[in-house]
Amino acid sequence: MANGFKFSLQKVLDIRVEKEEESKRLFQNTQREKIIIEQNIKEMNESFEQYKSIKSGESAAYQKIKRNYLNALSVGIQNKEKELANKDKELNYRREDLKKKQIDKKTVEILKEKRYEAFIKELDRQEQITNDEFALYAHLRNIERR
Repeated sequence: MANGFKFSLQKVLDIRVEKEEESKRLFQNTQREKIIIEQNIKEMNESFEQYKSIKSGESAAYQKIKRNYLNALSVGIQNKEKELANKDKELNYRREDLKKKQIDKKTVEILKEKRYEAFIKELDRQEQITNDEFALYAHLRNIERR
C-alpha cells in the first residue's frame, strides 16, 4: 500500500481476522471429532456384525459372554449415535459462526479497500494539481521570454 496510508480501523480488522481464525480452528476440531465418532460407530457396527451369529460348537458360557458383549456394543452404538447427533448440531453452529465471522471481517476489509482507493484518488488529485501548477509556471515563463 502507498506510503502514508493509515487505516483507522486496522485494529478492528486484526481482531476480526483473529476471531475468524479461531472460529476456523474450532470448526475444524469439531469436524475431526465428528469423523472420529463416525469411525467409532463403524467399527462398533463391524464388531457387532462379526459376533452376532451363533456358531455350532460354542459353549453356553461363551454364548452368554458374547450376548453380553453384543448388548454392551448395542448400548455403545446408541450412545455414540446420540453423541454424533450432538456433534452435528455443534458443527452446524460452528459453521454458522464461521460464516458470520467471515462476513464481519469482509465488511471491514471492504471498508479498508474503499478508504485506500479514496486515499489514492486524493494523492492523484494532489499530484495533478501540482503538475498543473508546474505547467502553468512553465507557460508563464515562456510568455515572459517572448
